[in-house]
Amino acid sequence: MKIALVGYGKMGHMIEKCAIEAGHEVVATVDVMAKDATNLVPAGDSEAVAAAVKKSGAEGVIEFSHPTAVISNLKALIPLGIPVVVGTTGWAAQEKEIEALCASSKGTCMRSANFSIGVNMFYKIVEEAARIMAEYSEYDVAVWEAHHNQKADSPSGTALEVARRVMNGNKTKTKMVFDAFHERPKTEELHVSSTRIGHVPGTHTVFFDGLADEIELTHRARSREGFAKGSVVALEKLSAGLKDGSLKAGKLYGMSDLF
Repeated sequence: MKIALVGYGKMGHMIEKCAIEAGHEVVATVDVMAKDATNLVPAGDSEAVAAAVKKSGAEGVIEFSHPTAVISNLKALIPLGIPVVVGTTGWAAQEKEIEALCASSKGTCMRSANFSIGVNMFYKIVEEAARIMAEYSEYDVAVWEAHHNQKADSPSGTALEVARRVMNGNKTKTKMVFDAFHERPKTEELHVSSTRIGHVPGTHTVFFDGLADEIELTHRARSREGFAKGSVVALEKLSAGLKDGSLKAGKLYGMSDLF
């Protein structure tokens, strides 16, 4: 497959490596800063991004840019009519808008906060654990995550999805709290805390804490390679699904639709 990469930072370079190893051709790399990108575009110029992708003849796009650029990029890329896989996080509040754009333009997009296979299994484990532990009111639950100090958003998209899975399993938790508490937390509040430090690729922990003991469930990424490989596999599956008819154009898909 001919693939265009929008966002050519550390993740973009890793994705390129994984895509080539999987037998694909990277026909364009687009960025606003990376001097080794094949297409250096002005910041905020999403039309230039789309033009570079279209000119390259790409059959699919993987977007790993920046939370401030992702929505404008998607608005320019989705109408091109080629499948778009997006790993940039920080735009959950605008998902409905992008879903509507896919429908109106007949474009297809697949988004995930984390493409790691292990993380997606972790989601399932967390949801089941939350459901089991919800029967025992003496155990409280909280979510914590840590990432490198270059990460632009907080909490991470993965942490938000972990928190959603906790709330799916434990119906007493109905509100996420990301800030520091200045009073005792309410029973319905789920604390989701974040740390930014050094070079951590990504660590996510769910705590079930009781008077007598505590259970911790942790997923710890060793490198970005799992995210990169997963995004390439996601584009492969998205493209194949559109070709064989198992997936339909004009939709916004998630990991659970493909895996």
